[in-house]
Amino acid sequence: MTRAEPRSALPGADLIDLVVIGGSAGAVRVLGQLAPNLTERLAPAVVVVVHMASDARAMLPEILRAPGRPPMKQAEDKEPVWPGTVYFAAPGYHLLIEAERTFALSLDEPQHFSRPSIDVLFESAADAYGPRLAGVILTGANTDGASGLRAIADAGGVTIVQDPKTAAAVTMPQAAREACPSSHLVDGAELASWLGSLERRTP
Repeated sequence: MTRAEPRSALPGADLIDLVVIGGSAGAVRVLGQLAPNLTERLAPAVVVVVHMASDARAMLPEILRAPGRPPMKQAEDKEPVWPGTVYFAAPGYHLLIEAERTFALSLDEPQHFSRPSIDVLFESAADAYGPRLAGVILTGANTDGASGLRAIADAGGVTIVQDPKTAAAVTMPQAAREACPSSHLVDGAELASWLGSLERRTP
């Protein structure tokens, strides 16, 4: 029997300034699994794009917010990206991160039939954060996010993909894995544990 290759460890909070997460069909359920592991001591910022109905996207911060968790809010145009905060893409707009690490909202044409687009966020974040960035692709039914994850890898960042075996819809994680074969492959529990470990050190 062939022994499986050991998985390399995901980086700690001292190496990551921003985590970007993208998903589509089934992703809200995964986010519900991840959120309880996030605490007020979260070190990096986290930015989330999920393909879903506009009114439902606007409700995500309210759905996932709870005592003891980091601040959660919808990203606003020209707002600085603050560490320790979880942001969600606004309905109907592409969400970008500019070089000075502020948000920008755009009404450019949809990509992969989606606005906001995961690729748009990931590619702009790769330019702004380079190797201090981690990108995560969750379950989904189209290929949005694959080229964005590749951009993160090319910039020296960390790329993470939900194991398609655990995904409600396999197209998105499979496309991301094909674009970035060296990505860390994780299930929801592993991803939740890693995100929970990204905490500020106590003085």
